[in-house]
Amino acid sequence: MTQGPDPTTPPEAVAPAADAAPPAPDPDPSAAPTPLSRRLGRAAALILAFALGAVSVQFCAAPAPNPARTAATEAAPAEVIWTCSMDPQIRMRAPGTCPICGMDLIPIDPQGGAGSTPVGPSALSPSARALALLQTSPVVRTEPRSELRLLGRVDYDESSLRSVTAWTGGRIERLRVRVTGSVIRRGQVIATLYSPELYAATRELIQAGEQIKRLGGGGGSVAALAAAAQGAARERLRLLGVPDDELTRIEAQGEAPRTVEIRAAYAGTVIERLVEEGDSIEPGQALFSVADLARVWVQIEAYEPDLPHLRVGQEAVIVVESLPDEPLVGRVAFVDPVVDHRTRTARVRIEVRSQGGQLRPGMFAEALIRGDVEAAPALVIPSSAPLFTGRRAIVYVEVPGAERPTYELREVRLGQRSGPFYPVLAGLAEGERVVTRGAFVLDADLQLAGGQSMMTRPDDRERDAAAPPIAIPRELSEALRPVVAGYLDAQRHLAADQPELARADLTQLAELVNDLKPPGPRAARDAWQALASQLSGHARKAASASDTPALRSAFEDLSAAQERLLTVFGNPMPEPLRVAYCPMAFDSKGAAWVQRDEPLANPYYGAAMLRCGEFRATLLSGERLGGGAPVEAPHAH
Repeated sequence: MTQGPDPTTPPEAVAPAADAAPPAPDPDPSAAPTPLSRRLGRAAALILAFALGAVSVQFCAAPAPNPARTAATEAAPAEVIWTCSMDPQIRMRAPGTCPICGMDLIPIDPQGGAGSTPVGPSALSPSARALALLQTSPVVRTEPRSELRLLGRVDYDESSLRSVTAWTGGRIERLRVRVTGSVIRRGQVIATLYSPELYAATRELIQAGEQIKRLGGGGGSVAALAAAAQGAARERLRLLGVPDDELTRIEAQGEAPRTVEIRAAYAGTVIERLVEEGDSIEPGQALFSVADLARVWVQIEAYEPDLPHLRVGQEAVIVVESLPDEPLVGRVAFVDPVVDHRTRTARVRIEVRSQGGQLRPGMFAEALIRGDVEAAPALVIPSSAPLFTGRRAIVYVEVPGAERPTYELREVRLGQRSGPFYPVLAGLAEGERVVTRGAFVLDADLQLAGGQSMMTRPDDRERDAAAPPIAIPRELSEALRPVVAGYLDAQRHLAADQPELARADLTQLAELVNDLKPPGPRAARDAWQALASQLSGHARKAASASDTPALRSAFEDLSAAQERLLTVFGNPMPEPLRVAYCPMAFDSKGAAWVQRDEPLANPYYGAAMLRCGEFRATLLSGERLGGGAPVEAPHAH
């Protein structure tokens, strides 16, 4: 019987067993057959030999243990944390897909941020800084300048509109100008008219002249009567609109024309033809409308925040799609002193010279208006420097004197944007350098390392927390319900890539806001009026956006106003609402929105990135955004 290997024998000693040949059969053909038990024993020995050989091969193929790795493993067991490259706030203990955007999770270095202490300033090597394409700019003090980009439409100069009329009645025999858009000259014949009244008056003039000729110019009562008849006929024709030179020509020819010519009293472009050949017209009836297109108006609608930066006489640069490389210069000629209570806008008129008819009525145009702001010099930073999350803005400031390029996160307060700059109200000093390109790369790096990045810092709600809660009666909450429902419908249609339905929702929302006269105490009504202007204005702006990207951009402003409504008045809907945020929206600037308690639906991307984002708050019915339920006032009687 074959004896098994010694359990104390090293694995290397057992290795030859894998290559050992099986026992040879008995060479004697006359030998007795092998018993069945002996055959089974021999087969079992073969199987055991092969098994031990496989084990020995496996032991031999295993690499020798690394003492350093073994010591590190024994000192600190590595627990792999998995995150998402698009949503670094995700932390999972097992691989899988991101619950927000669906991308595959990637591992994080266990020596990094998960579970570690907050990371300080972000330090980069020179090569990493070059790869990130970081750029910085100093904080400077300068006089702020306003820069507004407003959309408008080219229109006729109303002061140049004229009507070409007929100076007598009759029937139009022939139209000399038949095409709208034709350019006519002053004095040009535009129509031929048959007038029975004019023909009869002309015959009287000719007969009076013939009578005077027969009398030979002699005196007497008959000659005086003939001269009086001629003068009366001439005066009648003058009153009918026949010029003196035409009367002289008719008297010289001695023949009454059956038709008369209608001449244009003004030069310009025919913008409307009002008659056809064969029409009967009355004296003074308009035949054509003409306008001088050498000077046009650009009509724009400015929202309330833009009005302080507009005044008569400002220079405006006009750009149209058909002439992208030929901007035209005009001046603001009129700013409406009254704001439309429905659109929450004021009309602004810009006068522009249109050489060669470059600007045509009906064209869409963009007006760039720059003006000086009457304010003292202030600290400013480029508009590309700050990162925004709601009302909060942060910048990355270069740390001077560091061995490696180092940047620290700084929360700042900014004023209203003035062209390519933001005025700094607090948080920065003159001369400090802020990152103007690559700030989001730094923020993502800091967040992956577990530091307090833009996405992990708490939102700034100090202003809302300092204000005392407003008593909200149930009647007011119910009145606000259609307003919130209209916004939610628009959000749902944008997420479903249905911009036209969203436009209809936003138009109806603006009308609801304008028509709403809320009940309740004065404080609640005043708070509503402050919000109504923003809600209606942003809804109108979004509904009238030129394309879907502009519609989604305007919807961001409306969403911010909707958050303020939920902060002040609470959730008026009977069901819960969710506040969501997408850090990738608008070139990684980030944007929030409000939706129903349903799967996340991103209105800024639609089907392209429908689930990109995260839920940040849930509001139960009647609950305020930021915590707490609204203080309910007594019911109005």
